[in-house]
Amino acid sequence: MLDLVTVTLASLFAGFIDAIVGGGGLILVPALFSVYPSAAPATLLGTNKGAGVWGTGWATAQFAKRVQLQWSALLPAAGAALIGGLGGAWTVTLVSAEGLRKALPLILIGVLAYTLARKDMGRTHAPLHSGRTQALVASGIGLVIGFYDGFFGPGTGSFFVFLFVRLLGYDFLNASASAKLLNTATNLAALALFAIKGHVWWHIALTMAVANVIGSLLGTRLALKHGAGFVRGVFIAVVSALILKTGWDAFLK
Repeated sequence: MLDLVTVTLASLFAGFIDAIVGGGGLILVPALFSVYPSAAPATLLGTNKGAGVWGTGWATAQFAKRVQLQWSALLPAAGAALIGGLGGAWTVTLVSAEGLRKALPLILIGVLAYTLARKDMGRTHAPLHSGRTQALVASGIGLVIGFYDGFFGPGTGSFFVFLFVRLLGYDFLNASASAKLLNTATNLAALALFAIKGHVWWHIALTMAVANVIGSLLGTRLALKHGAGFVRGVFIAVVSALILKTGWDAFLK
């Protein structure tokens, strides 16, 4: 019973952070591995997706009520993200992700340094593209980061946010809202594969899903209330935490 309470609380906090800027897996995945150390990793990752997909889906719906999402660009991008996620999940069964595991902290340091250097980046919503061009760029982001999510995963939501800000000219609030839709697609792709293989503890995942949605609701409301500047601050904090976590896993663990 205590184990379930622990992972449920972790899921609540993960949903809260994930709704604002992504990075919920940084909280929930380690919690699952800590509480259930003897379980198969695939089962814990599948259970994580079984909980997290509800939070990202809920956040997408809440953001859509208050933020004018570019559906003509985002729906094709979500489809590309789903395809990329499936491709990444298939590829990881054939190729080791060890090289990417060691490169990830360095990539994240680059993302953080760029964000800090460009103090005005993402504070104003000024899309750089429109129409078909915006859809193509968004779909490219969806395909590449979707593949990364299926292949490896840590920081997927943060990468979506960063690239929407950098390549599409969105502010951090619109980028976060848009990222939720694509992250939902990649989560669905991964969940489908894990479920087919029987790697989801549904009785635990559903309990965590309720907590994840509650956390997502709280995080979404906070992001909408405080705007792009607040989301940018949380983004910097989450990426900093990801650098520490992935650096520890890659070089010190």
